[in-house]
Amino acid sequence: MTCNKFYKLTPHLALVLLLGACSTPSSRYSISQDIAPERAPTAEEVRDITPTPEPYSRGGNKDYTVRGISYQVMKDSSNYQEEGIASWYGSKFHGHLTSNGETYNMFTLSAAHKSLPLPSFVKVTNLENNKQTIVRVNDRGPFHPDRVIDLSYGAAYKLGVLKHGTARVKLEIIDLKQQELTLVAHNNLSVKGCAVQLAASSDSVQAEQRTKDIATTNGVPYYLEQVGKLYRMKLGPMYTFTRCQSVLSKVENIYPKAFIKRL
Repeated sequence: MTCNKFYKLTPHLALVLLLGACSTPSSRYSISQDIAPERAPTAEEVRDITPTPEPYSRGGNKDYTVRGISYQVMKDSSNYQEEGIASWYGSKFHGHLTSNGETYNMFTLSAAHKSLPLPSFVKVTNLENNKQTIVRVNDRGPFHPDRVIDLSYGAAYKLGVLKHGTARVKLEIIDLKQQELTLVAHNNLSVKGCAVQLAASSDSVQAEQRTKDIATTNGVPYYLEQVGKLYRMKLGPMYTFTRCQSVLSKVENIYPKAFIKRL
């Protein structure tokens, strides 16, 4: 797929601007047109997702208008199924915010959809080769009349979509009961969420960069918590204990003393 063709398929920038981004396209993105990354995803990055209930995001779940066309977020997606053309998006948007405020990681299994609640889990079947995977929908798009979903580069790689750039797919919602306010952790305690604390550092600049890098790799938000002269490096907030456990398992090889903190 050429860069020009791909850019026409996935103009997520329009929605980002619509939702209130204060920077211009040239300042927000380092490249003007989307391209594939220089490497393929690792096996760990495209490992199968286990869907878990999550609260709907505060951002990205209101009806909106792009290019004069209005889109309504589904009130009930429990029976959603659809067939159509899938495209994908990659390097241009990598490391930037998705429509629900998370950091886009093109190597993981995520996707953009025009009307599903964020986040949602969808089983995607490539009808041209019968490959399947589950993606976590956390972004809006593609704003092209004959596209039903924009896959992350990792999802497109796993489904065999990259060669031709698009593929005919079947989408099936994974129906999970969303929890609006709280979640129940593994010991049945109601909590508002959780975070993974990586480490603590007295160097705020270094702590910020390291935490941001890990957060981008894992597609999660992050923040620093100052306690005296130390800065606690945290990934989150996340709204299911299972999600925190999954992220913890991925960072323990770098930060063996990392642990989960309830919020």
